Parts: sequence; structure tokens; C-alpha cells
Amino acid sequence: MSAAVGAGHVRAAEALEKAFRIVAPDATVKHIDVLNLTNGVFRRIYGKAYLDLVNHAPHVLGYMYDWMDKPRRPKYPMDRLRVIVEKINLGKLLDLLRREHWDIIVNTHFLPAELIAMLRKKRAIHTRQITVTTDFDTHRLWVNQPCELYTTATAEGAAYLHSWGVPAEHTVVSGIPIDPVFATEKSRESCLAAHGLVGDRPIILQLAGGFGVGPVAHLFTSILNIETPVQVIAVSGRNAKAKKQLEGIAVPRRHRAAIFGFTDKIDELMNVADIVVTKPGGLTSSETLARGAVMAIVNPIPGQEIRNSDYLLESRAAIKINNLPTAKMKLEALINDPARLAELKANARRLARPRAAFEIAELALNAASRPPHRP
Repeated sequence: MSAAVGAGHVRAAEALEKAFRIVAPDATVKHIDVLNLTNGVFRRIYGKAYLDLVNHAPHVLGYMYDWMDKPRRPKYPMDRLRVIVEKINLGKLLDLLRREHWDIIVNTHFLPAELIAMLRKKRAIHTRQITVTTDFDTHRLWVNQPCELYTTATAEGAAYLHSWGVPAEHTVVSGIPIDPVFATEKSRESCLAAHGLVGDRPIILQLAGGFGVGPVAHLFTSILNIETPVQVIAVSGRNAKAKKQLEGIAVPRRHRAAIFGFTDKIDELMNVADIVVTKPGGLTSSETLARGAVMAIVNPIPGQEIRNSDYLLESRAAIKINNLPTAKMKLEALINDPARLAELKANARRLARPRAAFEIAELALNAASRPPHRP
């Protein structure tokens, strides 16, 4: 189960679905975006409002993230109100949970996990569940007991769950589940040829996410200001307007540029890239690490992406561009320092967990054979 709040939670669930079908081809596997089981108003508030805040009031989002991560006394009124609102608007999900008797439910968002835990406390269902966190740090809202297992991206994320009362034996540091295609080695030469690219110069991959949000054209122009000849690959996602803007920007003769809209070949583009310029979402960051590229972080969302950024910078697998006018300087300095670029790439490969989806699938299959924890 996932929830389309941003793109990462759904992508993580899709990655797990693929992994389950590979490791357990005889199993019955179903992926449900729980926001498809509610009304349009709640779906907009819970999903669309998130993107609105990302685009127009990110610091409000960051404040809410930190405020909701503070300790609360048991049965805190705001927590109780939140669950009541969820129950009212997700009646179809509650009916499905009571009606369909699955061996185990794997959640890539805390919303279904919270409702499953609520039903289990009332002994309305006894279905086992696993919670799969999708950023490099964790948050209070991910803790919903009873839960058989929590998977985290890092030891720090697991330690934070322990501080909220989750037993250490109920956590596993697995990495963030990404598409199984990232677990398959591909030659750089074949990926270059597949996309009509020539690997005779540094390659910078600019990503705008699945929704193509942010100052896409401004960032593209900043990269083109680099003096050293580079190959720029810009992916605008599903934003057709952004793609058209990029195609209208003149590319200096010293550079090459390739512009893509939505593509399912990101793994191949990352495989040829030296640097990936993007926001540090948990899934995108994990994919970049899996392909051994250096991340140049831009515009992290206050809250989970700031924490992701901290982790990548502490691990020396990324650089951070605080202001777009400095993108030229920071990217050019990295390109012209081969030793530093190689070090950051090596650190990325060290952190990578390309088989996380397979590991979590195996953990879920093992948990499904054990008795569920009682509230």
C-alpha cells in the first residue's frame, strides 16, 4: 500500500511489487494507492496540497514536518483528530482491510500503516504489516504499533525509531526500495549508444522529478554557462510546458544537450552521468547512489529532503548548490577536479543499496509465515 503524496511512495511500492513478482512468482501481489479509495476533497488536501506547499510555501511544509515530529503525550488530541478524519474519509480502505485477508501488508506510506494499527488494536483485523520508510531519516508519524517490521535506509533512521519505542529487533536497515532494474549492471557504452550520446566529455544529468516542478529552465541555463565543454541531459518529467521551454533555449556550441520528457530509462541516463543535478528525494537519491553518480543537490524541500541532503553531504556523496547563480561555479569546480569527482563517486557506490526491494520482499515473505504481534 502506498499514497500518492509526491511520487516517491508510489514508486517505492511499484519497485516492491516488481521484486515480489521476481522472488515469489506464485504469490498473489496487489498494489493499492490508498488515496484512490477516498473522496476527491480528501485526496486533494492530502496529495495535491502537498505539491502546492512544495511549490509555493515550502517553509510552511518544513515547519509542519518538524512540529509533527515532536514528542506527544499518549492520546494527544491532534493525533486523535487526525485519525478520526482519516477514518471518516477512508471508509473504503477500512472495509477492504476487514474484507480481504492478506498474509501481509507492506506500507510505503504511514497513512495505511496507522489505520491498520488502529484496527489491530481494536482486534478488528489481525493482518501482519511491514512499514517501509522512504527517506534517509525517519519521523514520528512512521511509528504505528503493532507492526511486525520497520525497514529503514540508514542505521540513524533505525536508531530514531528505537527512540520512539520501536524494539531494535523489529527494525532492519535495508535501504530504500528502488526499481529492480537498478540492481542490473549495464555497460556505459551500451547506455550511451541507446540514447545517441557520446561519452567524450563530462555528462551532467538534470532531473525535474516526475512532475517537472521547480525552476527547470533557470537551472538548465545555469548549467549551460559552464565554460568547460559538457554533455547536458535534461529530463522534464510529465511537464510538457517545461520541456518546450528547455527546447527553446540556445545551447552554446561548446556543449551538447539532449532533452527528454517523461522516460522510464532513468537508470540508463544515470548510468552514463557523472553528476546528477536534482532535489534529494529518497527514491531519486537512492537511484543516483545505485548508479555511482555524484548528486548536486538543489532546492531541497524543508523537512525530509533537508535531512536527506544532510546525510548525503555528511557521507561525501554529494555537493549542494544553495543558489542557482552559483551552479556554474560549483559544477565547474567539481568537473575540473577529477580526483574529487572520483572520490565522491566511490562514496556513492559505497552507500548504494540497489537490491533493497529484493531484500524487503524476502523479509516480508519470512514475516508472513510468523504469527502476528498482538497489541
